[in-house]
Amino acid sequence: MSALNLLMQLFKNMLIKGIIILNKYKNLCITHKFTIIFIIKKGRKVKMSKTLWKSGTFEYPIPAVMVSCGSMEKSNIITVAWTGIVCTNPAKVYISIRPERYSYNIIKETHEFVINLTTEELAFATDWCGVKTGRNVDKFKAMKLTKQKANFVKCPMIGESPVSVECKVTEIKELGSHHMFIADVLGINADDRYIDENGAFDISKCNLIAYANGGYYSLGNKIGKFGFSVKKKKVVKDSSNKNRIH
Repeated sequence: MSALNLLMQLFKNMLIKGIIILNKYKNLCITHKFTIIFIIKKGRKVKMSKTLWKSGTFEYPIPAVMVSCGSMEKSNIITVAWTGIVCTNPAKVYISIRPERYSYNIIKETHEFVINLTTEELAFATDWCGVKTGRNVDKFKAMKLTKQKANFVKCPMIGESPVSVECKVTEIKELGSHHMFIADVLGINADDRYIDENGAFDISKCNLIAYANGGYYSLGNKIGKFGFSVKKKKVVKDSSNKNRIH
């Protein structure tokens, strides 16, 4: 049982006034209603507080992608933030769209779409394609975006996007305000400019953007890679024949 769970059991029927520091758990203390936790570090109290909000969507940052649909002759673009990976093998992704959106019926009828990743240079078009409806305007033409023929689906890719993911819908889940389109990934098209000498996609070069709480943000610097926290450090000998950890 964790220290916090034990504390909750011990004090759930008590009114706690002030800070109670338990001898058994010297690093933890707790206040009334358990809303604030303090960590005692080197003799100092560091306040760590959280405010409880009502249930809602606040899992940020997330991608802001432009989803193209339709055909090469009659196409549309919808900006989607409710998107992500569902499964690795087989490769599956999803997008969630409100049924009243113009692109909803297009994708529902064709069972195809393309997820186009967005960049700092595409930020204006990304936002514009999310607030304008395709019922009244050709978004490709208005934003001067290039229609690029896909390999497996009939809808166009966006030529200016660094990565375009061709998708085939396999399932539609009617969840509430949004319906989720779950799709197989048929092909991934990466811009040659961002592929390094080893054939890997260099994400640091294309200036991808993310979406958080109504805003668009550029990505920061790389701070690690998968597995770096458990990677064994290399021990090498220097010129004095002493071991050095790198």
